[in-house]
Amino acid sequence: MNRLLTATGVLAFVAGMSPSLSAQWPSYPTPGVPRTPEGQPNPSAPAPKTADGKPELTGIWEPTWIIEFRKQTPAPSPTVGGPPAATFANIGAGFPEGLPLQPWAADLLKKRKEENSKDNPDAHCLPMGLTQFHLHPQPRKIIQTPAVIVILYEGNAGIRQIFTDDRPLPNNDPQPWWYGYSVGKWDGDTLVVETTGFRDGGWLDIWGSPLTDAAKMTERFRRVNYGIMEIDVTIDDPKAYTKPFTVRVNHRLIVDNEMIEFICNENNKDPQHMVGK
Repeated sequence: MNRLLTATGVLAFVAGMSPSLSAQWPSYPTPGVPRTPEGQPNPSAPAPKTADGKPELTGIWEPTWIIEFRKQTPAPSPTVGGPPAATFANIGAGFPEGLPLQPWAADLLKKRKEENSKDNPDAHCLPMGLTQFHLHPQPRKIIQTPAVIVILYEGNAGIRQIFTDDRPLPNNDPQPWWYGYSVGKWDGDTLVVETTGFRDGGWLDIWGSPLTDAAKMTERFRRVNYGIMEIDVTIDDPKAYTKPFTVRVNHRLIVDNEMIEFICNENNKDPQHMVGK
């Protein structure tokens, strides 16, 4: 947890911990939520399906670690086993030997950590890496349609499209994007998303685990039940890592609530205070 309290970690963490402001959307019940006899949401109920029989991912989600950090009601239990869990500060925390970094990437990660992660795009109100988004304490809203899935991230007002209309990934030397280009397909009840076309110099976490323009990211979204979604993320980036690796992110559904408008760069006075060693 100590590494969370770097320049980047403080910004992201405080934003996530801040209480909801007044004059946001008033409380409104989420329709179709299975509830207990006492009227409480039942996260263990079966996952809903779309009209064409696919798992329904639509909803507002947050990483389960934030529930435990706030010491709220214990988070619904995720599936036991699988790849090691990623953490917000360090996605490789679950690997005893650390991430399989190329020598230059290990040096870069060391430098970024020593400089208190001051150059993390998130700290400068720029788009953060997708794995940072997955683990960010601020929520995200998934909107699922048959041809495209849109993810709205409260943090830094990020917007991502995952096309599920059978189009291939672009092979026309596309302009690199912060979030890359994403296409998805269903493998049974799992949505498999492949993303390429990243900008070089990316950050996978607060510490600064690198992501380069050679990377391919594969995410496997599986809604375990009504309240829990697992996302297994595989990073295949031969430029920065000696072999691919996979980590897991657990999300829980938020009901009877909405996201807030978050404009990171509005009156931002933090960059002048961001220093390294």
